[in-house]
Amino acid sequence: MRNFCHGPIADVDMTTLGIIGAGNIGSQIARKAVQLGYDVVISNSRGPETLAGLVEELGPRARAATARDAAAAADVAVVAVPFRSYLDIPAEPLAGKVVIDTNNYYWERDGHVPALDNGEATTSGLLQEHLKDSKVAKGFNHIQAAEITTAGTPAGTANRRALATASDHADAADLVVRLYEEFGFDTVKIGPLSESWRVERDRPAYVVPQNAAELTANLAKAPRLV
Repeated sequence: MRNFCHGPIADVDMTTLGIIGAGNIGSQIARKAVQLGYDVVISNSRGPETLAGLVEELGPRARAATARDAAAAADVAVVAVPFRSYLDIPAEPLAGKVVIDTNNYYWERDGHVPALDNGEATTSGLLQEHLKDSKVAKGFNHIQAAEITTAGTPAGTANRRALATASDHADAADLVVRLYEEFGFDTVKIGPLSESWRVERDRPAYVVPQNAAELTANLAKAPRLV
């Protein structure tokens, strides 16, 4: 694991975020994104018309859409639906795109998934299998939703909050570094998606305020929990 406080920046024309899922995490990412000047296309499972209030709050840079339309419009996509719904994410319009996966596995909500229970798979790895032509990166899954818009600070701030990412694709991980930096966070890269369990629920790094050194240490001591 390496600390990339000022890591390589992905050379991607990233102007529109397509956010699939408008719950706590998805809506908070949308709020911060429009503050930063991004266009946002956001969807939920109940239909665009149910997002009128959120879109009004977000302003002219945001619009509601179906999941398929949000995926098609995205330069970069964010998946922020409950894990149990990951197979509903439309694969074809996300082909060739970076997809940031915010999921965590809660068997109490999602039902038991043997491959996760026995440690053979990770949530982001399963999403990558589903989105075989996309580049999945873990992100924003280990921070309280409200803190996405409040905990970020300028680069160089002492004890700046750090977040982790993992991906099987270096350019996807670099893009998350870029987005974290814009949101006000340092980054620690975990490595491939097979290691992304280190930042999921019930591990030392999960939803804990921590700087890059602390996050690196917490990731290293994470138990596999199988």
